[in-house]
Amino acid sequence: MKVDSFRLLLIFATIVMPGQHPKHLLFTKLILNRFPRIILLVLLPLFSVAQDVKPWSGFGIEVNPLVEKVYKHEAKFTVPLPALTTGLDVNLMLHTYGKMAWEQRRRYPTIGLGITYINYGIDSIYGRCVGIYPNIEIPLIRGKNLEWTLRLGDGIGYVTRRYSRVNPVDTLNVAIGSHINDFFSFNMDIRYHVNNHWDIQLGGTFNHISDASYHKPNLGINTYGAHIGIRYFPVTSKPPRIERKLEPLKNRWLFQARLGLAYVSSETSGGPLYPVYMASAFASKRWISKNKAFVGIDYSYHTEVYAFLRNNEIYPGSEASHSYKSAIFIGNEFMLGRVGAVLQIGVYIHEAALKLDPYYQKIGGNYYIIQKEHGAIKELFFSAFLLTHKIVAELGELGVGVGI
Repeated sequence: MKVDSFRLLLIFATIVMPGQHPKHLLFTKLILNRFPRIILLVLLPLFSVAQDVKPWSGFGIEVNPLVEKVYKHEAKFTVPLPALTTGLDVNLMLHTYGKMAWEQRRRYPTIGLGITYINYGIDSIYGRCVGIYPNIEIPLIRGKNLEWTLRLGDGIGYVTRRYSRVNPVDTLNVAIGSHINDFFSFNMDIRYHVNNHWDIQLGGTFNHISDASYHKPNLGINTYGAHIGIRYFPVTSKPPRIERKLEPLKNRWLFQARLGLAYVSSETSGGPLYPVYMASAFASKRWISKNKAFVGIDYSYHTEVYAFLRNNEIYPGSEASHSYKSAIFIGNEFMLGRVGAVLQIGVYIHEAALKLDPYYQKIGGNYYIIQKEHGAIKELFFSAFLLTHKIVAELGELGVGVGI
């Protein structure tokens, strides 16, 4: 059936501008009658978005019972290993629909807030953990009814038991030195869409907690396992999306710098905290409009190493030169609007006196205060990173950075 564009626009005008004076309505009719198709092309997308795309129509909840194992990830991990670790993961999720350009560039990922409960299996030593973490689910392969997805999240975990020499005494738990910890969750799922309201899924899970050496001991607890779960969407699991023509962003180069600060405790449980001063300089290049690859140099000065050398009269007179680290690194930042998820790996070119692995990893993110395509300062951001050696956390870094 052929649409009368004039009548359609007139109906639209009377809806959005009710109660018009007859003279004004006559003027509106004149404009619409003269340029109906041009105005229709301009207004219909807005009308369609307002009517069809509801921001919360893609809200859902998923529930995943967990079966996991605690594993020994280094020789110092002398804690007895539980036979079985169980838990429950609940995720409040929302399908993005293209309100922001990055959502379309990322193929409309799902964002969520997860709550995980873990019973490690030996309550008198490990206690139990409750983690709360924001997360993002990225589609890897999508079919009509089947999909393969990856979900990453990081937040805060509370553990009921920690290493303690006072009541309640727990000197066996050399993995956790504080109640409050970083909680990292990794999930990969194969999912079947039953209908627009229900999904069922099967996947693998990895969870990690540690306090980034803020209190010792700090070996962390790592668990891996599997889960089976369901997802329910009250409205629909396939909400309407906004699709627009996006011009590719320029693959620009930026020179960037970052200053950071961390605190680590002495090796003795309950000992003092020492600051770690950090600086990074790197060059980044944007690619495919949604990633930034980068390469640069890291520097860190460790006052806890300096104190150890002074107290033990090691390298007398040159303690400072044996208390810093420098490294070269590469990495990638996955841009999600004002948030950037960062993965980085580095190799030391100078190590402090207390040596660890010859390479390290950083995982974390940036939050951008300034994001501009032009101007002297194109980026200004806050950053938070967890620095690890394999899966053992060394420290947690907070910083501020700039891009020009």
